[in-house]
Amino acid sequence: MKDPLMYALMNFLHLLAAIVWLGGVSFVLIALRPAAAALLSPPQRLPLMAQVLSRFFVLVWLSIGLLLLTGVPMLLSVGMKGAPVGWHLMLGIGLLMFALFGHLYFGPFRRLKQAVSASNWPEGGRRAGQIVSLALLNLVLGALAIGAVIFLA
Repeated sequence: MKDPLMYALMNFLHLLAAIVWLGGVSFVLIALRPAAAALLSPPQRLPLMAQVLSRFFVLVWLSIGLLLLTGVPMLLSVGMKGAPVGWHLMLGIGLLMFALFGHLYFGPFRRLKQAVSASNWPEGGRRAGQIVSLALLNLVLGALAIGAVIFLA
């Protein structure tokens, strides 16, 4: 990218998208979910979590789009051969994160919403547990991607 201002804007938007995604996952896993589990029974907790995740996942889809729309041009501007190893790792980890989120969204999250609609609280709890496991894995992968860029760029 020849224009330094455009590169800075792309970098800012890329970082902002990552913060929204990873920050939201951190909030849900560390603050919201434990508080809801402590205060609410499954018939109240699971619909709340399904509604919160429905809203948050819109932001995740937007973040994924923004990460791709900013990351790919920045990578191509230096060329694959000229990109630091950290950038290659971030790309690979990021693609894995996108795939995991797609699985989470179209698998366990879809089934959580179905269980909530049917008032099937044991199934909803099982699906919520799967979502937590996949979200935690994505959070760890996100930290690794950030580390790769910082330490291997």
